[in-house]
Amino acid sequence: MLQEITQFISQHPILSIAWIALFIMLITSIFKSFFSNIKEITRAEAIRLINKENAAVVDIRAPEDYRRGHILGAINLAAKEIKNNNFQQSKQHKMRSIIVVCATGTTAISLAKNLNKAGFESVLVLKEGISGWSGENLPLVRGK
Repeated sequence: MLQEITQFISQHPILSIAWIALFIMLITSIFKSFFSNIKEITRAEAIRLINKENAAVVDIRAPEDYRRGHILGAINLAAKEIKNNNFQQSKQHKMRSIIVVCATGTTAISLAKNLNKAGFESVLVLKEGISGWSGENLPLVRGK
């Protein structure tokens, strides 16, 4: 078996390097998510936090997308404002859990880290974002 692997590596060095790089990236990603202060939560967990613990929802999508449909009570805060630490309207929520929501759940992670660095204690990201929320036919507020 080891002989076959070494033979494959010698015959396909670029493919072997690509596989090793992907493996390292996967392990790095797993370690980062494990040790990160930012946790992804499911829609059920988000609903529980909103209803029982009065969690604040920060929607980082563009204002047009926000008007097309957002979670009830969500604050629309542009990604640019978070990156520039310009989120005065959200400072009142520092002691509450903050659920960061984007379109698919990918953009929210990096911006949630900015909020965490700014002193927000409990910052969470909605897994799959609004697309997952609306995919389960959960209520969205339109307009505003």
